Amino acid sequence: MLIPEIEAFLQCQTPQSWIECALEHPEELLLDHANCEKKAAGTALSLMFRYAEREELQQYLSRLAREELRHFEQVTAIMKKRGMRYRQLSPSSYAQRLHKHIASQEPAKLIDNLIVLAFIEARSCERFYRLAPYLDEELGRFYSSLLKSESRHFEGYLRMAQLYAKHSIEERIAFFANVEREAILTEDTVFRFHSGVPKLLGDPRPLTSTAGA
Repeated sequence: MLIPEIEAFLQCQTPQSWIECALEHPEELLLDHANCEKKAAGTALSLMFRYAEREELQQYLSRLAREELRHFEQVTAIMKKRGMRYRQLSPSSYAQRLHKHIASQEPAKLIDNLIVLAFIEARSCERFYRLAPYLDEELGRFYSSLLKSESRHFEGYLRMAQLYAKHSIEERIAFFANVEREAILTEDTVFRFHSGVPKLLGDPRPLTSTAGA
C-alpha cells in the first residue's frame, strides 16, 4: 500500500504509458533501477563529505548509503539470475530538471538538495507501487518489499531539510513539486526508471499493457 503522505506529496501519478513501456523493456528497467540505487548511495556519501559538521545528517546518510548499496546488490543479483549483464546507462533528464533549480548559496543549497532527494525517493516508491501488480511474482514481491524503505528515505530527507532550515520549507516543497510533476509528464526519448512520458525513437512496438499476462 502506498502511504498517503507520498500520494499527497507528489503532484501526479506515473503515467500508464510509462508503466507499459517498463513492461516492454524489463532489462532497461532493472539496469537503471540498479544504477539508481548505486547513485543514491553515492549521493549520500558525497553529502557526508560536503557537510561533515552536520552530525545528525552524517548519521542519517551513513545508514541510508548502506541500505541503498544493499538494494543495489539485490537488484544486480536478480539481473544475474535472469541472464542480464550489468552496465551503465545514460541518465534521463529527470534529475537534471530538478537539480537545475537548486540554490547556489548555503544554507539554501543544502535544504534544496534534501528536498529534491525526497522527491526522487518518493517517486521511486510510487513507481514500485504502480509497477508491482504487473510484474512476475519474484519481481513484484521484491518491489513491494522496497516500498517501506523508500518511503522511510523520503521522510528522512524531509526531516533533515526541516532540521537545518531556519524557516518553513513548505514553499520550496511546493515549488519543487511543480518542477517534479512537469518532469514526469514531459516526453522523454529514453526510457529510464525516473523518465517522463515515453517517446521512444526507432521503437515501433505499440505500448500495450501486459498486466495479467
